[in-house]
Amino acid sequence: MKEMNGLERCLTVLDGKLADYVPVVPQAFLFAAETAGFKIGDICRNGKKMAMSHKISQEKYGYDGCVIDIDDASLAEACGAKVIFDNPEEPALVDEHNPFVTDLRQFQDMKLPDPLKDGRLPAWLEATSTLVEMIGDHVFIMGRADQGPFDLLCLLRGTQNLMMELITEDPKVIWAALDWCREVCLIFAKAQKDAGAHATSIGDALAGPNLISPAMYHQFALEHEVTLARQVQEYDIPWSLHICGNTNEILTDMASTGAKIVELDWQVNMKKARGIFPETTVLMGNINPSHPLAHGTPEEVTVTAKKIIDDTRGRGLFLSSGCAMGRNTKPENVNAMIKAAKTYGSYDRLSSM
Repeated sequence: MKEMNGLERCLTVLDGKLADYVPVVPQAFLFAAETAGFKIGDICRNGKKMAMSHKISQEKYGYDGCVIDIDDASLAEACGAKVIFDNPEEPALVDEHNPFVTDLRQFQDMKLPDPLKDGRLPAWLEATSTLVEMIGDHVFIMGRADQGPFDLLCLLRGTQNLMMELITEDPKVIWAALDWCREVCLIFAKAQKDAGAHATSIGDALAGPNLISPAMYHQFALEHEVTLARQVQEYDIPWSLHICGNTNEILTDMASTGAKIVELDWQVNMKKARGIFPETTVLMGNINPSHPLAHGTPEEVTVTAKKIIDDTRGRGLFLSSGCAMGRNTKPENVNAMIKAAKTYGSYDRLSSM
């Protein structure tokens, strides 16, 4: 098989075929900033610097795709939430002690944000369009649409407040608020497509079993993810669902969303996941970003990457970190991840499995 570039590699896997080797698409925005010599707080309002950090990192290590991301607070900020920028070396945070929304019924009168004008969303989109212009002809660019409906509602209302209201409030009121948040996510996801992204994604970590029960996920979060997946993909761009933590108990529900890509954290059993998701769904993951990527050895990264490839038979796989890679990730471990994909995820090896 002829050698592919990163974009060709990723698009081949998205098309349900084997590439020349398993593509590597790390969640590397913090690591990329560090590699480029930037502090995350210094670039979080500057789309060109965001793009440059990814370009420098991708060209240094040669991975196949970049994920445009900067923090978990930008979408909430564009809606009106107060955001804290205390530490320039760490991502911004929403001030949940002073929630923007004090009553879930407020959503019926709230204006939807404009991603071309509000908050730092224009910077995200500038990062996407700039990076696509610089390297998008040969590197896969995933432009995140920041947080998913459940996460966004938590950030706007305050997570602790919403956890109580899941029990005490009228479910119809919660549903309507989530519906408003889904509209916000949809608008930003479409804007990422318009900016040139090859795929888009949302993070809905607070909907996972690390915070709420699988039953509550099914009741409150799932249907909005299903609708969002359909609406975004009808706009002709692959959509990815990211839920941090141990999602083994909700994999079947996640498979029902219809997401083209699903990002799985390091605690997820990839063999089990590959048996649940159709092979047309690309699984993205799931090397532990702490150990081995930040604190382990290249040998440990290689063993973990090989197991992921073997457990999935390399079918429908983007090898990646299970969640965002820290800025302290060891360069030699990033190199080991890429080498493992080429060695153990090669077309010849996978074809024989």
